[in-house]
Amino acid sequence: PAIDLLTRIPDLPKGPIYDLGCGSGMVGGLLRHRFERRHLIGVDSSVSMLEEAEQTEDYDGLVHTDLAHWIPDQTPALFFSNAVFHWLPNHVELIGSLVGHLPVGGVLAVQMPRQQLAPSHTLLREVAAALFPDLFNFSKWAPSVAEPTHYVHALQNLGTLDLWETEYMQTLGASDSHHPVCQFTSSTAMRPFADKLNADQLYQFLERYNALLHAEYPVQPDGSVVFPFRRMFFVIQK
Repeated sequence: PAIDLLTRIPDLPKGPIYDLGCGSGMVGGLLRHRFERRHLIGVDSSVSMLEEAEQTEDYDGLVHTDLAHWIPDQTPALFFSNAVFHWLPNHVELIGSLVGHLPVGGVLAVQMPRQQLAPSHTLLREVAAALFPDLFNFSKWAPSVAEPTHYVHALQNLGTLDLWETEYMQTLGASDSHHPVCQFTSSTAMRPFADKLNADQLYQFLERYNALLHAEYPVQPDGSVVFPFRRMFFVIQK
């Protein structure tokens, strides 16, 4: 997805590049390769992730901050964000604020997973509510990433908007302990659920979740599964 997003970025004006939610620096090398003469700055809220990003040596600077309240100290040519805005409330307003910091011709490029209505994610909520109704209530739940048309209406006046979706047919390899989709979600979407459960509760949760995943994502003879995963992208040039 990061490469797909990079290929749609147009020519940029002068200025540095900010990798928003850079994490461990996974896309730092890609940005450095595409924009080798630019000052590249990583921004993230996790100290441990920034320490890993520093080890890549791809960044000229790293900033520890809460992105929801951050203001760049230089006029950027590009804000690049690979899978972070879906974690932030009111991210449409934040995107508008960030575009306000761009010069004419400056670009904001975003990728967000839009998987919360897929079985991999709906089953997390269903199992949690069924097993532990005292801990989980989703009566007012809404997806953190809206339908694409919502973003078209919200963002089209900020500049030239290029927005698209891709559903990737990922193949997840066999797992020794859990269904491959469970293994995949355990490090991201499952974390808010696991954080509320003790060891016995988590065991019950995983048992039920794994059983239901087998019906939704059949395991192939080699232990792998085909896992459709939807992502939304947009590029705004001011």
